[in-house]
Amino acid sequence: MLRPLAAAFGFLTRIPIGRGAIEPRELGRAVAWFPAVGAALGVAQLAGHRALDGALGPGVIAVALVALHAGLTGGLHLDGVADVFDALGGGRGQRDRMLAIMRDSRIGAHGAVAVALVLAAKAAAIAELIDHSSGHRHGPGWALFAAPIAARWAAVPLVVGFPYTRPDGLGRAFHDHAGAAQVLGATAIAALAIGWIGAPVIAPALAAAAAALAIAVWLHRHLGGLTGDVYGAAIEAAELAFLVAAGLRG
Repeated sequence: MLRPLAAAFGFLTRIPIGRGAIEPRELGRAVAWFPAVGAALGVAQLAGHRALDGALGPGVIAVALVALHAGLTGGLHLDGVADVFDALGGGRGQRDRMLAIMRDSRIGAHGAVAVALVLAAKAAAIAELIDHSSGHRHGPGWALFAAPIAARWAAVPLVVGFPYTRPDGLGRAFHDHAGAAQVLGATAIAALAIGWIGAPVIAPALAAAAAALAIAVWLHRHLGGLTGDVYGAAIEAAELAFLVAAGLRG
């Protein structure tokens, strides 16, 4: 049980665990632990906010939290955003061309703009959340903790339910060896992690799921399936949707 959990941390964060040789079936099992990785990231964000609250303004805190999150994940999901939007911008609707662009390690103008907009939107959403939740019983902490969990939970059905469009790649190992048990496991872990929040978490979690699903459906139409980059872009979209929705409720 611990090896798939370590694999989930090793591949979704820069935390130095789970980086040894992992069998493909263990990567599939790791999918169930995606929300647990989100919980660790949520704890880091919550701790960062508590350390800076009162010393800095909401805007500066928001930028610091976005930077912390990007550092812990190694910008993995942001790389997915860049690759996806470079492919959409330069692929001219041609599937093979889009897949080739997504494999290119260089970032183009479309990808750079997309990443900048995502980072700016997340910082603005967190600042708004901090500002509007000052009188809330839990403050903004519940949303900062829950957003990474909900986003990684929302990605699990995409890994399991949509075809993988490449014949190889790390994402294929996740897809080929994950199934309904991983969806149920991820849902149970996410529910245990954020269920204590109660009603306020429902609408943001649904917004996160809807954003991830929209990204998946949109790119499935272009690519005939998903890739690891699409999973990353979906996670970023889901996190942003959660934070925006939570700020509206705040």
